[in-house]
Amino acid sequence: MSTAHERGDHDTAHERTDHDRTDHDRTAHEPGDHAGAEPAPAPDADPAPAKKRLVLNLFEMNCVSHITHGLWRLPDNNRERFNDIEYWTELAGLLEEGGFDAVFLADVVGTYDTFRGSAETAVRRGLQIPNNDPAVVVPAMAAVTKHLGFGITFSTTYEPPFAWARRASTLDHLTKGRVGWNIVTSYLPNAARNHGLSGEVEHGTRFEIADEYLDVLYKLWEGSWDDDAIVADRARNVYADPAKIRPIDHVGKHFSVEGPHLPSPSRQRTPVLFTATQSADGIAFAGRHSEVVFTGGGTPERIRELVGSLRQAAVAAGRTRADLKVITNAGVIVAPTEEEARAKAARFQELSDPEGYLAHAALRWDPTALAPDTPLTDVAAKVDGGLAGRRQRLDPEGTVGDFLAGFGDLSRHPLWVVGTPEQAADAIEHWLDDIGIDGINLLQYHTFDTARDFIDLVVPVLRARGRLRASYDPGESLRDRVFGRGDRLPANHPAARYRGGRHLPRPEGISDPRPAPLLLEEKAGR
Repeated sequence: MSTAHERGDHDTAHERTDHDRTDHDRTAHEPGDHAGAEPAPAPDADPAPAKKRLVLNLFEMNCVSHITHGLWRLPDNNRERFNDIEYWTELAGLLEEGGFDAVFLADVVGTYDTFRGSAETAVRRGLQIPNNDPAVVVPAMAAVTKHLGFGITFSTTYEPPFAWARRASTLDHLTKGRVGWNIVTSYLPNAARNHGLSGEVEHGTRFEIADEYLDVLYKLWEGSWDDDAIVADRARNVYADPAKIRPIDHVGKHFSVEGPHLPSPSRQRTPVLFTATQSADGIAFAGRHSEVVFTGGGTPERIRELVGSLRQAAVAAGRTRADLKVITNAGVIVAPTEEEARAKAARFQELSDPEGYLAHAALRWDPTALAPDTPLTDVAAKVDGGLAGRRQRLDPEGTVGDFLAGFGDLSRHPLWVVGTPEQAADAIEHWLDDIGIDGINLLQYHTFDTARDFIDLVVPVLRARGRLRASYDPGESLRDRVFGRGDRLPANHPAARYRGGRHLPRPEGISDPRPAPLLLEEKAGR
């Protein structure tokens, strides 16, 4: 088996307590499920420790070349069909059949135009251009499924919060509570210029804006409407009770929003909150707001460290370690035999495109234009903004050739496994128990064969080992599936402070400004 990890140090393994255990961690037959249940242990017997259940997502983007560049050319790959609604409905049906929790939809709102000074390489290679809006395909996928969740990437930096709040609530209504939001602040210079700015907003300022953006949304989603505001009284011709709907009257440094929220409360009110981060600012932000954090790092040890930092950030923000799940990318190439899996990986590697990865890294220099034996120390003095770009690993004492060697290498992800179903399950279990993650975003090398292989070969093994449920629970929301404690955010989340209109300027709701005598006359039927 080929993997990108060694067996880890068990002393630092992620610990789970009974308090941490959720519905997502339950076995198929809990006490009370008599059909097929095993006899209860003796009262003095120690219960077997609950196995952590895997949060299973597919990593997807509404484009040809997401993050496995060049592989759209594989025979029978469906990437070019992303403009067709049938692509999305077929994918959704497949993922639900395989028991996936969600499809995680990435997005950017600009081109990768830093490498070689233009977007030419990105456009030529299909690197996230053309790309379409991820939110728009969700209703089509929801219409052909009943359980699959949807993680939608949307930036807090450029579009106003009121419009996104309305869109997200609409999607949560249409999906019956299956929507999550991947909160990003955007990083591409072209994205800033596309929205009227001369350049990127500074990193720390983007998170400052995002904090206020979230505050506005919490007021709209959680505080603007009471749960019982819709009365639908046909006899009195009253659809909604104004006293239970209120403006938010937010006035802040970056946003001014009167409200009220236009949609009525959706099942989850606030969508499941995802973030993707490794930075110090991002970790602190995740501790305040996130429920599921998508993170990565150059090594398993770095990811283990990030998992600990993220959970500690949640505690520091007045939440608990159990309030935050951590997921990471997983590269899984699987076949019935190890030889077949290796042959498949070799075919994929042949088509992997280093040029696409160079553009994706947003390098401010072109290593292909230099001699391979050129020391990176010679280059560093001539390049503003650093050599690494968005690339995580760089040996400053290496050469240009060393730096180029990793571009296009499919095995660069720390959670990488090529082998049999059992070997794939072994690797995932190691990451759950020893690294401390809670789930994966499965990378796609071939669409739809990567997902099919995982469903047909790996899912049965994970289910047999108690890492995936045998079936969905009917009618559950995405939040309830991931955390097992209901549809709404817990009371210790900062959004909860606005429930019932608390901490809003006008908690009493919308009132009629006319003088009281006129109201009495109207009530008397005059």
